[in-house]
Amino acid sequence: MGTGKGATLGERQPRMRADASRNRERIIDAAREAFVEWGPEVPLDEIARRAGVGNATVYRHFADRRELILQVTMESMRRIASLAEAGLAEDAAPFEALRRFVHEGADERMGSLCSLLNEGIDVTAAEVTETRLRLDTALENLMARARAEGTLRADVGIGDLMVALAQLTRPLPGLACSVRFDTYMHRHLDLFLDGLMAPARSTLSGTAATFEDLRQRGT
Repeated sequence: MGTGKGATLGERQPRMRADASRNRERIIDAAREAFVEWGPEVPLDEIARRAGVGNATVYRHFADRRELILQVTMESMRRIASLAEAGLAEDAAPFEALRRFVHEGADERMGSLCSLLNEGIDVTAAEVTETRLRLDTALENLMARARAEGTLRADVGIGDLMVALAQLTRPLPGLACSVRFDTYMHRHLDLFLDGLMAPARSTLSGTAATFEDLRQRGT
């Protein structure tokens, strides 16, 4: 009898850990959606409601709003880095792999989430720096392949791509604009991508931007 009870308790513990992990994932996903729609000041009650958990569960996983914002930002950066790495593993033509990365990365809503980095997050922290380097390396290699193929113009850098991706994935103010935004986002991304193709039809001012340029300028 005691053995049976012990086995039951032993089986419960892993399930509790799995439930906690799923709750954490639901909270991060719900927070990401809420931050995109309403910004970083969205009530935590709303995030808990969207995640289908109680407020206490949110605070059990995240000490405060800043910690939640950090984890949402990090998860989004990791997803985007994984997309760039997947592009490198594709057999598709280099520029088409880059094009697919841009469209899939746009669905992460970088423009809405990049402003979260200004919410008291230490951008020099090891976790942030390592993830940024991972993304930088994968995306730079993705762009280098397209340059070597002769389909990506030589005068653009990773920073140019990231700035445009951030700007083109940030909904315009106002509910009506936000509702219709998805209809045009990917269309406008294709217009931008066509402008990256070689041979270039214009001469760009300034110099190609890097990730380091963006960090130093606080972009």
